[in-house]
Amino acid sequence: MSPAPSLVICGASGDLAGRLLFPALFHLEQTGRLPDLALVGFAVESWDAEAFRAHVRERLQRFAPGYDDALWRRFSSRISYVAGDFSAGGTAALGRAIRGSAAFYLALPPKIFAEAAQGLAAAGLHRAQGEWRRLVIEKPFGVDLATARALDASISEHWKEEQVLRIDHFLGKETAQNILVFRLANGFVEPLLNSRYVAQVQITAAETLGLEGRVSYYDGAGAARDMLQNHLMQLFTLAALEPPSVWDADVLREHKVEVLRAVRPIAPDDVGRLAARGQYGPGRCLGAEVPGYRDEAGIRPASSTETFAALRLYVDNWRWRGVPFYLRSGKRLAADVTEVAFQFREPPRMLFREVDGATLDPNWLIFRIKPNEAIDLVAFAKQPGLSLETRPVTLHTPYLDKGDVEYAAYEQLLLDAIEGDRSPFIRYDEVDFAWQILQPVLDAWKTGEPASYAAGSEGPATADALLEPGHRWRPLA
Repeated sequence: MSPAPSLVICGASGDLAGRLLFPALFHLEQTGRLPDLALVGFAVESWDAEAFRAHVRERLQRFAPGYDDALWRRFSSRISYVAGDFSAGGTAALGRAIRGSAAFYLALPPKIFAEAAQGLAAAGLHRAQGEWRRLVIEKPFGVDLATARALDASISEHWKEEQVLRIDHFLGKETAQNILVFRLANGFVEPLLNSRYVAQVQITAAETLGLEGRVSYYDGAGAARDMLQNHLMQLFTLAALEPPSVWDADVLREHKVEVLRAVRPIAPDDVGRLAARGQYGPGRCLGAEVPGYRDEAGIRPASSTETFAALRLYVDNWRWRGVPFYLRSGKRLAADVTEVAFQFREPPRMLFREVDGATLDPNWLIFRIKPNEAIDLVAFAKQPGLSLETRPVTLHTPYLDKGDVEYAAYEQLLLDAIEGDRSPFIRYDEVDFAWQILQPVLDAWKTGEPASYAAGSEGPATADALLEPGHRWRPLA
């Protein structure tokens, strides 16, 4: 009888494992969704299994809302530990401990992804031997096009593409997946999502948070690398892709690549017209006075890192010809909002202008991911009363019904990684095309300064210059 598959968490003593991965696995155990699975921690600390279990228990008591001792006893029986690193021979003990199918989750600093992939392969852990072996990698996948290609070359030296699962946790969010389902399962929606009926698409990921302890990473990355190249680019592909003929991981990912391949390249001379960046200054956010970015602890006084980034993209295919897609993301903004919003073209308004003299706002179909997962359709109806006047109405559908079990993004993605469903993971050519789109912007931003915006605001005024005439950003507050 084959042993139970193993999930090996490399970097098991770190923040990602303790704050997100083990609580996600614990909740799957609690809801009865965690399959027969051995959980193996791998880290440099010279712990024994009991010391590691004590560490995991402390993390769960802090970060797992449904923690209880009885559930812990059952969950902890799955857990073992191997100490080591990724140097020559450092993975030998892990190689001896793992038998049968296994997924290796790299909960590690991105700079050692390549070293980890090579070290695991040196111990023969990439070879399936009749079972399966998978490598799970967190974003970021490189810091630019050149480093992404170098990382892929290092990983693919031993690991096949079908073994590599690149995680973007936005793709594990229920509403992100629901963009596809709502688009493709409803005959009254899909025929309208094209250039004949849609005037613009806005994809937003706004945060009120500042750096929150991520100084060392963020000041070398910035908003474009941290959010646009991965999270927002993935939402963009879900919003724009053609309906696949079958629900198959490879077919779905090919359709996502087709979107990125069809994006009109941004010429160096057009960066100022099609991209905008900003950096937050001091201001008031969530009722509290907060410092500007350059006044944050650990930030260089003259840092030119952008904390806000926005793009205007065009998909040069039949469906989306001429429709602008606006992508924006930033820190210390007016509200925590993540959404994909389609604005429909206006119908003739003369009748209603003559009646009430009003200029009607456009209709929107909005997929809300944050703060509350929902689908909204902004429409117009008659104002109650004796005169013929209009008023906006929002047809609001919360994603969760009473009694529904909510699963976090990491719970969904961990389960998919274990079960071998590759559809929510990113293929390398998606990564490459996304970097190709963004690289001219990054090159142009090596000089100059980001525009300043007040913390707690809607972002820099320069972002308005991206918009076509008649368009305006959806308000965050």
